[in-house]
Amino acid sequence: MSSNDDNLYRGDPPPPPPGIPSTGYGQPAPGYVSPGYGPPGYPPAGYGPPPGYGPPPGYPPAYPLPTNTTAVLALVMAFVFAPAGLILGIVARKQIRRTGEDGDGLALAGIIVGGIVTTIFVLIIVLWIIAFAAFANSGSFGP
Repeated sequence: MSSNDDNLYRGDPPPPPPGIPSTGYGQPAPGYVSPGYGPPGYPPAGYGPPPGYGPPPGYPPAYPLPTNTTAVLALVMAFVFAPAGLILGIVARKQIRRTGEDGDGLALAGIIVGGIVTTIFVLIIVLWIIAFAAFANSGSFGP
């Protein structure tokens, strides 16, 4: 099994392909232009995507849009103090529509969670009031 590089050691440059004048260091001679390749330039006319594919997609924005701080606070406050999360979520969605910032999903989540927790809290308070009223009318507080 012999190959063309049997007599080369690790430091030798590879030999040039046949028919190309060489400087002896593995590089083509100065002024040599490879056949079939012209100078780089613009693609030929008519070059591009096939018809029906539309224009290529645009570049992404240079920087990501900032997230609305009120939307983040709305989601956090929905778990800490639900009515505040509900109100902040509504305010954040109005700001996002006006400014175009990110965070609409966070604001919506703050509204949903804040609304559900606030509703549950109000129902519990109403049930407590009904229970105290029922006990007060029954007169069974003592012996």
